[in-house]
Amino acid sequence: MYLLWLRVAAVLYAAGAFAVFPAVLQRSTAWRKSCVHLGGMGFFFHFVSVMEMLIQAHRWMPVGIREIESLLGFIVAGIFFLVWWIYDAIPLGIFALPATFLLVFVPALGPDTYHFPSAGVRIGWLVAHIVALLLAYAALCFSLLASLMYLAQERRLKTKPQPATSPWWKPLDWLPPLDTLERIALATIEFGFPCMTVGLLIGTVLVQETALGAAYYRDPKIVASFAMWMIYVVLLLVRRGAGLRGRRAAYISGAALAVMIAVWAANLFSHVHRFGLQ
Repeated sequence: MYLLWLRVAAVLYAAGAFAVFPAVLQRSTAWRKSCVHLGGMGFFFHFVSVMEMLIQAHRWMPVGIREIESLLGFIVAGIFFLVWWIYDAIPLGIFALPATFLLVFVPALGPDTYHFPSAGVRIGWLVAHIVALLLAYAALCFSLLASLMYLAQERRLKTKPQPATSPWWKPLDWLPPLDTLERIALATIEFGFPCMTVGLLIGTVLVQETALGAAYYRDPKIVASFAMWMIYVVLLLVRRGAGLRGRRAAYISGAALAVMIAVWAANLFSHVHRFGLQ
């Protein structure tokens, strides 16, 4: 029965993680209430699941990687709600709620190794995993390109060159307005973030059919991929939450691109998650 409560908690955590972004980035009161209520109910069902799991096993300490993951997710959610209750720090939920969901998602699949019903289904999920991550990387590249174009257009407008005396600027007349470039940079990040999240989530399911276990998450490419996800969260916060624009936003996008390159470079050193070894 504890598995049922854990699955309910996972669904509620997922809904809370979805609600926390408009709650923080758009400062929406309605989404804020939804986030707290959904996450709070998920925490309650998670508590019931953990207690029932330990009581049925006649012990008070977790055993096995999935039990530890579930308990770790419970602790992360508990700390978040404690900090929110004391300091009203809802922005921490952008990190805490998605992390809790990712920690709970795999244990909610069941105590045993998950198996796909057929090889065709597994290939379909693998294709979705790769496509989602490639879309996320492409979106980040477009965001960086828009940011660089923003810098060029900004410098061009500030210098106010005369075509007769400054022919170097003439080829840049085709650049879109600053507001358009800024909206493109933000929209591509907002598109890429759910793609990255879905790609990582599918990856956690795909690994369940392997014998790697916890070693999978110590692989350099996997660590870099989750670091990439964190960079996406930071980009969303500084661009929409903090209202950062222009030069500084372009620098942060450049740093994110450097992390993305590191993810691809880590593929050369990965022994368990290299393209061609799926």
